Amino acid sequence: MNVEVGPVAVRRPARVLPAVAWICGALVVLAQIVYSMTEPQDRLFTTVSSVVAFAVASVCDALARFGPRAAVLLVVTAGGGGLLAETIGVHTGFPFGDYRYTGSLGLDVLGVPVVVALAWVMMCWPALLVGRSLARGPGWTVVAVGAWALAAWDVFLDPQMVDAGHWAWADPSPALPGVEGVPLTNYAGWLLVATLMIATLHRTVGTPRVSRELDLRAGPAPVLYLWTYGSSVWAHAAFFGRPWVSAVAGVLMGLVAVPFAVALWRAHR
Repeated sequence: MNVEVGPVAVRRPARVLPAVAWICGALVVLAQIVYSMTEPQDRLFTTVSSVVAFAVASVCDALARFGPRAAVLLVVTAGGGGLLAETIGVHTGFPFGDYRYTGSLGLDVLGVPVVVALAWVMMCWPALLVGRSLARGPGWTVVAVGAWALAAWDVFLDPQMVDAGHWAWADPSPALPGVEGVPLTNYAGWLLVATLMIATLHRTVGTPRVSRELDLRAGPAPVLYLWTYGSSVWAHAAFFGRPWVSAVAGVLMGLVAVPFAVALWRAHR
């Protein structure tokens, strides 16, 4: 009996992984749209499902774009590293400041919701792609741009989650102008943790398997980053009653999101 395994075995994962990633990406968009149309007390399911779907999409994207090693490194570095940083944070106040989770996000480990660790996974990967696509200098420039791409997102995230009652700060001042309720120490902590994560991933994931690093046939991570940016600007202005967060975070994250949108468009024109 003649069984052909070589080319078929290579082609099938190459098709399945991006398909799974894109399906998860579509679920992210759907969940976030439903979130904005749902009463605040009914948003837990869409919050968790959006994060889980996004995290799966990022891991599948890493697997298809760079291979198994990159996917494992992403889970360990962003998921494990995020859980470690948050655990230290809630128990010591370093590096984010004095805060606590309220227990409203489901299963937790050592006082940190599991979904929070998954949130680090979901955005760390596209932030790395942003850094690698925009930085043209030495490795530290990739790390700097990627870390900014990840940390700037939290200017949208933290006010939204504080308003939803998922975590609270002991002293939310001083804060960014127009972004009340979240101390500056939080963003400093995010920059520190994001820098360590992006530096580790950039040094270890290697070179992509695809011909172009931003090839959308490998997965939706680049598009999901831009969707997160655009939808966050719109949601804070139109749904969450935080127009100043929309403006301030829109500018800060836009410093990388807008050039990244141009780079992505040029890569596929």
